Amino acid sequence: MKIYLDLAVKAALLAGEEIIKIYNDENSDFNIEIKADNSPLTIADKMSNEVICKELNTSCLPILSEEIKNNPYSERKEWDSLWIVDPLDGTKEFIKRNGEFTVNIALVKNGTPILGVIYIPVKKTLYFGAKSEGAYKIEDFTIENYNGIGPLIKASMTMPCYQQEREFRVVASRSHLSPETEEFINKKKEQFPNLEMVSVGSSIKICLVCEGSADVYPRFAPTMEWDTAAGDAIARSMGICCTLTDESTPLKYNKENLLNPWFIIEK
Repeated sequence: MKIYLDLAVKAALLAGEEIIKIYNDENSDFNIEIKADNSPLTIADKMSNEVICKELNTSCLPILSEEIKNNPYSERKEWDSLWIVDPLDGTKEFIKRNGEFTVNIALVKNGTPILGVIYIPVKKTLYFGAKSEGAYKIEDFTIENYNGIGPLIKASMTMPCYQQEREFRVVASRSHLSPETEEFINKKKEQFPNLEMVSVGSSIKICLVCEGSADVYPRFAPTMEWDTAAGDAIARSMGICCTLTDESTPLKYNKENLLNPWFIIEK
């Protein structure tokens, strides 16, 4: 597991390095394209995907990525293990230059995410976790700082990192706050009258629940498997996970339909 974790961390950090070069270029228009599903695609998405795939291909495991033409389910269903990748989660936030975007890499076995890495390039913050290894966070971290998974774990904070007293906090999508999500939040307010709500983009939302900065993330709007697999893996490594709205059935991955059902993650 540590060999795969080392590979995923290195890939995420290298991808983050490429993304931040483009992000910090004030003269770049990001070469924005609009995909068939009406979502944006930038040169940073492409470069990040190229870097990640180059690293992960050394594992000889197949890759399911948002930015490549994926194998048909008739082939994928035979895969025991695979990588699920979002090379730039939060492309809309990247284009807005608000910093709320991530690199997501997960290792999935028999439909269950067992290893996850999420990197926030602007904040230089890395979240990672794996089955039987625990979940961790480290700040102000780049590829130049990385010298192996052992030293990284020793230098990182074990999650949850924050246990301070505060009001109950819900984290929700900045770009996709649906009526159903608002209804969920209003019901929580009946139980927690002073409830706080935080809006943020990308997989950072799952990270905030894992680290203890938020209590619940309800998602009653569309997401794809690559949006959640890495965060879900990190959460599972610390004993929680993304569940269906029944709050007990875990999400499954490498499905025929890669669209996630609505879900909730709560610490």
